[in-house]
Amino acid sequence: MTSPAALETYRPALTGHCYRMLGSVLDAEDAVQESMLRAWKSLDRFKEQSSLKTWLYRIATNVCLDTLNSTSRTRIRPLETSDTPGEVKRDMALPQRSRETWVEPIPDKLALPADDAHTPEERAILKESIRLAFVAALQYLPPRQRAVLLLTQVLNWSASETAEALEMSVAAVNSALQRARATLDTRNPSVVPRALNEEQQRLVARYVEAFEAYDVETLTKLLHEEATLSMPPYEMWLQGHASIAEWLLSFGLGCRGSVLVPVQACGGTPAFAQYRRMGEWPWALILLDVVGDRITGMTSYLDVDTLFPRFGLPMQLES
Repeated sequence: MTSPAALETYRPALTGHCYRMLGSVLDAEDAVQESMLRAWKSLDRFKEQSSLKTWLYRIATNVCLDTLNSTSRTRIRPLETSDTPGEVKRDMALPQRSRETWVEPIPDKLALPADDAHTPEERAILKESIRLAFVAALQYLPPRQRAVLLLTQVLNWSASETAEALEMSVAAVNSALQRARATLDTRNPSVVPRALNEEQQRLVARYVEAFEAYDVETLTKLLHEEATLSMPPYEMWLQGHASIAEWLLSFGLGCRGSVLVPVQACGGTPAFAQYRRMGEWPWALILLDVVGDRITGMTSYLDVDTLFPRFGLPMQLES
């Protein structure tokens, strides 16, 4: 008979799935807890199912759909690039804090199953699909399109399996998948294995060195000419060398003397905990987007009171 411990082995995989669906770590953890409760209450019907994993994913997907359709749920805002990039202004320092909730990073250990639970190819897809750019793009899809895309393209379910899980026709599943792909094509995310190559790893290492030395000239040279800088949950979005460098050399000067600590986040995305004043003051969780031989985006999440404990990070580095 299936035990609670057997159900628990699927918690990381289900958390990753619910995170893709919901864009929020807290919402994902709540959804998984509800899914486990529903599964435990329905174990007497599981004997009709062919796969415990498939059954649990089906329950979790429908819990997420219930959450997304709830009128009381807080809207999750994608990491939106702006049609009118911000410019550094005299009174900019940090703009107004948004009342909305952004798509947030997730620790790899919460969202990825054990290495031996999937083939290397399957694990690569699961890692890629918790990258911020992909999870953010998913938030533009209607809930059922989102579920169809994830079940078929990430979990590799057939159209008939997906139709049964979502109580849709196969034709409706194929139509929803086509529309979802069209929407994502406009956002240009992809779900493919994309580990950093050696050159990109050296690029990230140079970024860390330049940031800790606060050598803005060198740091800027590592950025793509249209690179962006954003700081959720604040309404700040800068683009281009000039704006980013100006901010770093004015309002951002408090970052001088920072220490960056590597963090495992979002499927191997280059990520660092930033501590100011040589490790005394937690300031941000930085995630980098790397394309080719340049850094294309820097996202600094400033909600350290929530994020640092979630990632198991201390609030002050030991000297």
